[in-house]
Amino acid sequence: MSALASLLRSGEFVVTAELNPPKSAAAGVVRRRGEALKGVVDAVNVTDSNRAMVAMAAIPAATIVQSAGLEPIVQMTGRDRNRIALQADLLGAAAIGIENFVFMSGDDPKQGNHPDAVNVKDLDGVGLVKMAVGMRDQTRFLSGDEIKQPPKMLIGATASPFTKPMEADLTKTFDKIAAGVDFLQTQPVFDLATFSHWLVEVRRGEQRDVPILAGVLILRSAEQAERLGKVPGLALGPEVHDRMKKAADAEAEGIAIAVEMVKALKALPGVRGVHLYAIEWPEAVGRVVEAAGLLPRPEARVPA
Repeated sequence: MSALASLLRSGEFVVTAELNPPKSAAAGVVRRRGEALKGVVDAVNVTDSNRAMVAMAAIPAATIVQSAGLEPIVQMTGRDRNRIALQADLLGAAAIGIENFVFMSGDDPKQGNHPDAVNVKDLDGVGLVKMAVGMRDQTRFLSGDEIKQPPKMLIGATASPFTKPMEADLTKTFDKIAAGVDFLQTQPVFDLATFSHWLVEVRRGEQRDVPILAGVLILRSAEQAERLGKVPGLALGPEVHDRMKKAADAEAEGIAIAVEMVKALKALPGVRGVHLYAIEWPEAVGRVVEAAGLLPRPEARVPA
């Protein structure tokens, strides 16, 4: 059992954060970003060429994170690989001691820096969860062939509460829960009322209790807020834009907004943790976690 799995099962309020590998072969950058998160989060999502922008691959970056004393969560998308490559990567990651994964469809390549790249889409988010659960619990590949030594995995997936209509995301979320997902991480929350409605609907319709880690985005500037406000699924709202525009210190205001949201989410029944997004600003994560009163973190067992 990974440290993250242990914390989730014990009922602790979990804190995770994103770590974006660099768009280079610089292992030192991964270590520096990891050091900024060490001791303030329970595990870190190592992203898989986030926003369809080429970056260091998630699995090797996760080994660097692990060697720095942090527990990695490897993000795996269906955007770049077919089911053969995905299953092979899972076996390889498990063989080197990586046990936590979050599966998602991935951003469309047309949004990234290689718009002519093929969007593989062999498996969607639900299909990826089914694949992983089948490998772990049924010890079978998707082909039906037996796996002699199956991978140990904590299987996560994503949810997008601000999808319109909401029912579209709820359907996918219920399918992921039915498929056997162990935990869910959501897109960033700014609209607490809509998120609360989504959470009630999930809890009403789910077949079993699955830990939900609510996303919190730490804004750094008014320009960033303006840009991200145009991204589908991110409902920043006019009040957030106004606060960032009027702030004498935009970074401090972004921290304050995130702290307020963390505290509000922690008070919601059914939220078992938060997932912090700080784009190219890992130092902000510790500031938010401390100001929200979430330090010290529970002691985690880090894989050797």
